[in-house]
Amino acid sequence: MHVYELTWQAPGMGGALGACHGLDVPLVFGNLDRGQPALLIGKPPYDVAEALSARMRTAWASFAADGDPGWPPYDTGQRLARRFDTHASVIRYPEEASREIWHDHVFPALPLIAGVLD
Repeated sequence: MHVYELTWQAPGMGGALGACHGLDVPLVFGNLDRGQPALLIGKPPYDVAEALSARMRTAWASFAADGDPGWPPYDTGQRLARRFDTHASVIRYPEEASREIWHDHVFPALPLIAGVLD
């Protein structure tokens, strides 16, 4: 398993959404200047966005080809993750405090409510 965190603050929409959920999708697919993703990235695509997109596409293609995206797999000893930003780096898992808080919590199964899936 490989873990990554995207922290690049997208400049589109005045930067209001920053490194929002789903920002990785247009970057991974290289769709920086068309449709709704362009709203996040901004027009025209910035050189930084194009370089970040190229790094992410290379990582995904390498992972698909041989299982190695270019950074170490996550393990319970080192807990390493790739941070994608203006510059890529390998870091310790960034949500360690949250992971420790929830580590021993057992989440019960949610009851199915009649009619919800009908």
